[in-house]
Amino acid sequence: MEYILKMDQIDKSFNGVKVLDNVSFRLKRGQVHALVGGNGAGKSTLMKILTGVYMRDAGIVEVDDEKVNFNGYRDASNAGIRMIYQELSIIPTLSVAENIFLNQEKTNGKMFLDEKGMLKAAKELLDSFDINISPKTVVNTLGVGYCQLIEIAKALSKEAKVLVMDEPTASLSESEVVILFDIIRRLKEKGVSIIYISHRMNEILKIADEVTVLRDGKNVITAAGNDLNIEAIINHMMGEQVESVFEWQERHYNGSNEKLLEVNGLEVNECIRDVSFFINKGEVLGFAGLMGSGRTEIVESIFGIRGRCKGELIIDRQKVVIKDVQNAIDAGLALVPEDRRRQGLILMHSVKQNITLPLLKRLRKGILLDDKKASTLTKESVSSFNIKTSGIGKEARLLSGGNQQKIVIAKWLKTEPKVLLLDEPTAGIDVGAKGEIINLIRNFADQGNGVVLISSELAELMAVCDRILVLNKGKITGQILREEIKSEEVIQHAIQK
Repeated sequence: MEYILKMDQIDKSFNGVKVLDNVSFRLKRGQVHALVGGNGAGKSTLMKILTGVYMRDAGIVEVDDEKVNFNGYRDASNAGIRMIYQELSIIPTLSVAENIFLNQEKTNGKMFLDEKGMLKAAKELLDSFDINISPKTVVNTLGVGYCQLIEIAKALSKEAKVLVMDEPTASLSESEVVILFDIIRRLKEKGVSIIYISHRMNEILKIADEVTVLRDGKNVITAAGNDLNIEAIINHMMGEQVESVFEWQERHYNGSNEKLLEVNGLEVNECIRDVSFFINKGEVLGFAGLMGSGRTEIVESIFGIRGRCKGELIIDRQKVVIKDVQNAIDAGLALVPEDRRRQGLILMHSVKQNITLPLLKRLRKGILLDDKKASTLTKESVSSFNIKTSGIGKEARLLSGGNQQKIVIAKWLKTEPKVLLLDEPTAGIDVGAKGEIINLIRNFADQGNGVVLISSELAELMAVCDRILVLNKGKITGQILREEIKSEEVIQHAIQK
């Protein structure tokens, strides 16, 4: 099989720090080649060089045996190279069809948009991928998972030679992953070459013909997917033997029968009615369900982001009324949202500004903020949460996904909550960072606090949850105790009922 893409001896530095060091990568026509590595390994930087977002400092890029120098994303796109970024590029206030054809609108002549033509083409494209969404739907009414599917459809609306997928399943349910893999197989049959970036090892082994591992901006290994297993990939990524982060660890905590949070008769909208559940002190409660099951809506409602038509909330035996986020914080709640970039961070602000944002009252010194105290608190968080950054003044957007997520978790834990609500907290981060976050959850619960964990990764729920509630169409349809779970199939069967 001929190589459609060759990237040889690529170097890239930012502010004197070398991010890519003599990296080479080759892609065969009609092949799925997985690009793997921990947060900060250089995967996204290499792909942004390929797509013209960044200029390389040194090295050669060839497409179809011709040397190329892309001066922007449009140059790469015109050459048949498209990328689906982990950071979604869709515009929330536009419709699905408008997003799919953004910057490539269909027109009647030169003056007017062909809206009917775009709606029809968008519908055909969505149907071909089994994405059941109306092209007229405004994107800001959809969940993150559907937005990811729209991003994929947008990238494939124009013929591609090379398609780069950066964490394409991070927000997808199991059934949507099946749809995506079917799309990938069809694209391979058409001769499209795919670079697949993911932290989910099982996916990589299912879909990848070849795997390249990067570590600290350098090549580690390139091998056939059939010659690798999960342990081997993780060892190459981490540089040493690592303990599985998804092994259940028996935990013992006091007050296990003492209720910390009670939710009674919660009503969010027409679909989510009469939801009731509780969390004991020291307990990790999992929410399992398909996309659209109501998991996110429930925790957002508890945290005051969504209005509640009715429902009772009791925290530590005290009935509380939560009308907004400040009420929730004052009551001892904290929420790590599903989309860290849109909801969890102010990307243009520094690490320090993000971590101290919920703590402004505590950091007030007269009418001003105590900057020294804020800096000390931030440095403590950076150290204790192992946030990799060159300084507390660095903008959050410049950090890897795993370190961004640690900032979100750190800022909320600094509010000293009683109950931590986590919505897909490990989506799009590497196995090392996942292990750190899972251990943070365990330690937080061991202090007598409560955790609600939403995760699409069933192995993650099995690793840390004491009890799992199954949701379907806004209702709690079942409960599974950890000792009843012998395999992921037990949870999967309950979800699919």
